[in-house]
Amino acid sequence: MTGSEIRARFLEYFRRRGHTVVRSSPLVPVQDPTLLFTNAGMVQFKSVFLGEERRDYVRAVTAQKCVRAGGKHNDLENVGRTARHNTFFEMLGNFSFGDYFKEDAIRFCWELLTEDFGLPKDRLKATVFTDDDDAFELWKKVAGFGPDRILRLGEKDNFWAMGDTGPCGPCSEVHFHQGDHLPCAEEKAGRTCLGPACDCDRWVEIWNLVFMQFNRDASGKMTPLPKPSIDTGMGLERLAAVLQGKQSSFDTDLLRPLIAHVERLSGKTYGRDEESDVSMRVIADHARAATFLITDGVTPSNEWRGYVLRRIMRRAMRHGRMLGLEAPFLWDVTGSVVAVMGDAYPEIRDARARVAETVRQEEERFAETLDLGMARIREYLEAHKADPNRSHAGDARPIVDGRFLFTLYDTHGFPFDLAQEVLQDAGFTVTSETQQTFDAEMDAQRERARARASFGAADSGEPGVAIYHRLSTELAKPQFLGYGSLAAPARILALVAEGQRRREARQGETVEIILDRTPAYAESGGQQGDTGSVIGREGQGQIQDTYYRGSQLIVHRVVVTQGHLREGEEVAVSVESRRRQGLRQHHTGTHLLHAALRKVLGTHVAQAGSLVAPDHLRFDFSHGASVKDSEVEEVEGLVNEQVQANIVVSPAEMDLQEALGSGAMALFGEKYGDRVRVIRIGDFSTELCGGTHLDATGQIGLFKVTDEGAVASGVRRIEAVTGPHALAHVGREEAALRESAGLLKIPPLELPRRLAALLEDQKRLEKQLAQLETKLARSQAQDLVTAAKQVAGVPVLTARLDGLDPDGLRAVVDTLRDRLPSGIILLGSAVDGKVSLVAAVSKDLMKRFPAGRLVQEIAKMVGGGGGGRPDLAQAGGKDASKLDEALGAVAGWVERMAQA
Repeated sequence: MTGSEIRARFLEYFRRRGHTVVRSSPLVPVQDPTLLFTNAGMVQFKSVFLGEERRDYVRAVTAQKCVRAGGKHNDLENVGRTARHNTFFEMLGNFSFGDYFKEDAIRFCWELLTEDFGLPKDRLKATVFTDDDDAFELWKKVAGFGPDRILRLGEKDNFWAMGDTGPCGPCSEVHFHQGDHLPCAEEKAGRTCLGPACDCDRWVEIWNLVFMQFNRDASGKMTPLPKPSIDTGMGLERLAAVLQGKQSSFDTDLLRPLIAHVERLSGKTYGRDEESDVSMRVIADHARAATFLITDGVTPSNEWRGYVLRRIMRRAMRHGRMLGLEAPFLWDVTGSVVAVMGDAYPEIRDARARVAETVRQEEERFAETLDLGMARIREYLEAHKADPNRSHAGDARPIVDGRFLFTLYDTHGFPFDLAQEVLQDAGFTVTSETQQTFDAEMDAQRERARARASFGAADSGEPGVAIYHRLSTELAKPQFLGYGSLAAPARILALVAEGQRRREARQGETVEIILDRTPAYAESGGQQGDTGSVIGREGQGQIQDTYYRGSQLIVHRVVVTQGHLREGEEVAVSVESRRRQGLRQHHTGTHLLHAALRKVLGTHVAQAGSLVAPDHLRFDFSHGASVKDSEVEEVEGLVNEQVQANIVVSPAEMDLQEALGSGAMALFGEKYGDRVRVIRIGDFSTELCGGTHLDATGQIGLFKVTDEGAVASGVRRIEAVTGPHALAHVGREEAALRESAGLLKIPPLELPRRLAALLEDQKRLEKQLAQLETKLARSQAQDLVTAAKQVAGVPVLTARLDGLDPDGLRAVVDTLRDRLPSGIILLGSAVDGKVSLVAAVSKDLMKRFPAGRLVQEIAKMVGGGGGGRPDLAQAGGKDASKLDEALGAVAGWVERMAQA
């Protein structure tokens, strides 16, 4: 049975038993900044378990894409070295939201495993939480297990929680016996194998049934959830290994084709050498993780999610080097990921070109990183090779500083183990002290990276969150009327201030108001919330903002400006029309911009974030290269063509699958239910969107790009304005153009040609000046040589030659070296507040006084850094005021080095 057949059979089994098949949510948790990545099937149902959200179904089944490579659930270091760990995997799960509980969950599990999948009953055992007598008895009843087939285990093994806080409960795991022929450390030590509780591979966990009963807060207190629920998870890769008779998930049809791809690229055969096998498994797994993460909007960077993606990719690239793959290769392997999994997850097929380009660029950058890292290592070797204070007792070799290895890894992305190998080959040693220092720095980095990753925003300390949990269960979901109206009568359902429910709010107070119906749009999908007014019989207030609390409560932040507002009273609600019109113009403009970018730059362009404000829009999108001015102009022109055509904007509501099947694009960071709103603009753009839009594109008036640039690796940003804000922007640009032309006393359209000529003249004059200054400095070389001083028996020449750039300084140094055959030279220059330094040391002295180390020490004093060879090095700095002091410190450095 193939992996695809297993997935399909699982979903169909539960569909026949009344479960709604729910598509996988993105790997970037939607509207949940507390999680690094989606790491379990229940993540998309968190608000349902907490009672914050109601759905049209009480039973669900999913095949959820997951990544575990950071935070509490971090399998990264084990991947490739064990038979069962993966960073990316699929979690098959069935869920009950207050419908069935333990008995049906256990019955479904047993029936599917033994009847539909045909697993031998005598090779299965179950574990339950220590105190869960109900589950213990149910396994006896449903499966016919005797007490010897059911193990009671503690909280570590059989109590499940997503994180330190949030939904949790006892669980029961099903384990499959792979055979006693597999090695067991317990038996090797003369003890008995512990069965499912053992760490050996004889028993493998295949299904975890979580009986979701509690919500745990930050203090550890557990309170019952509104309704006991079921959350189960079964790794597709592990199940495939069991059903296909394999010992490892890497030997299944889900991963083996990727290993075969690596075999072809490397010319090596899998199964012959364990070291090479580990590398092939790492590459296969990490290619899957990178493909899916990039598809879901993550880009490699040095921050949080992007940092983890970069670690995954670079770990794979390093293992490629270990297989002899010097050229970029990982981008090619992602193509096999698409071939294997594209049918189940069409989004990776659509993003194929973007994924390959992002990975290829990262590989090229990593090649540069390796070169840079090797340069830093050479500098470290030169600076510390003779350091007597860094040797280990009984070992004359110098010890590597763990902080240096961490800086090398964290700043430059240079892998620890590769740096360790290079340094050991050079005569250094890596001790437990080195490792401990590196680990301490890495742990601190991880803590910073996941500081926001404690699960359960309900206990984050945000004022008023707890009250909204209660209100979401008590109140019906407010009705949004804002697509067709800017004013409506409504009733106040609740008033909340400072985390407490209030009966009334008086003049001068700020209060959060929940209405039964509202025309005000709550901030979501990048569009800012509406402002407006609330007017009652005895008071009124100004709506300052509108937003969601939880997943369904629309909240209005209101300042009471007159009288008082009371819970239960009827009010008139209106939205500020001019502001709403600006939001509509910029939101429809955003859709046109997205479509135009895909037409000009390619279909790999995908939204990576957006802001829709009443006076401007900001749109982040995936694109691996810079955007040319001509391309920006073409995009702007395409949008304005659609504006001039005055195309009707057609909203429609339909089922999610129907919408996606019609070609509608789903946007980054937006959460979609089973029924979605589709915004179609002729044949130019079709997107899923719950925001407010114009009736026709002509109402935009004018679309104008105001800025374009990079915001992260592989992510660009465009800012633009529409309507009157676009006209005002054009007016400011024209005024600036006229003013600039007036200064030169030329017509405005002549300005580019005249500026180009002036800049060319300036460049020519600056070059002439630099040549003259260099010639003058070289003519004074003999005077400079005469001024050299003897320090510790060594001629030392320092001088400040302001106005020279690094090339000019090197030219003077070359002249001085001819006239000072033995000695140390350091020249400095200040230009526009920036410092340049060039050091040279004659061959007879460079081992004792390496130029690279000299320039490093001196550059620190001027707020900079640098390096180079033992005979010639250069550096830069930011503090020209310290240049004289820095040059004066050269003599002291020479004396210290002479005594070392």
